[in-house]
Amino acid sequence: MLELFSGYIIHLISATGYAGIFLLMAIESALIPVPSEITMTFAGYLVYQGELNFFLVVLAGAIGNLIGSLAIYWLGYYLEETVIITWIEKYGKYVLISKHEYLTSVAWIKKYGSGVAFFSRLLPGIRTFISLPAGLAEMNMFKFCIYTFIGSFIWSALLTYIGVYFGKEWNSLHPLFTKFEVGIVIVMILGVLWYLNHKLHFINLKKKS
Repeated sequence: MLELFSGYIIHLISATGYAGIFLLMAIESALIPVPSEITMTFAGYLVYQGELNFFLVVLAGAIGNLIGSLAIYWLGYYLEETVIITWIEKYGKYVLISKHEYLTSVAWIKKYGSGVAFFSRLLPGIRTFISLPAGLAEMNMFKFCIYTFIGSFIWSALLTYIGVYFGKEWNSLHPLFTKFEVGIVIVMILGVLWYLNHKLHFINLKKKS
């Protein structure tokens, strides 16, 4: 299935170049699971081949991410949370979003502010749906755009460079990306557990005092 999907991505980019990269990255940020790891590393391979320009590839990817993210930001901004949660409960599995992940993202944004929009763009999985809770939390749109673009630019540049570096072997990177995403999830879970343990320990000490 992944190989077939990869084939469509490769065909589109080969046929349309920067426009295809822009479209695929916009779709990825619009809650449709198009893996940027395939899109941008293949684009990097074309840079390696001398068919595309590195900077323009990265720029197309970052702008595409921004446009797709803005569409979902406004969706979250105007819709009621109950509507969003109901939709996630029914269809979230098809776009790899769970209710728990959504609520966690909203909590992060409310607690840590617009900086979440930047750091989330560097995390596989989370980067694709952070715009929805950002809109719901009514994050400042200007800051959202700036942080989203910068984070997406860095992510696009990293993946493109990897594609350039590995050249013809770029296709062998997909299993590594899967393991990397699993590693990110594990690190996040450990971080949450550490935070909860630290918080509960602090509360217990406060009660004793």
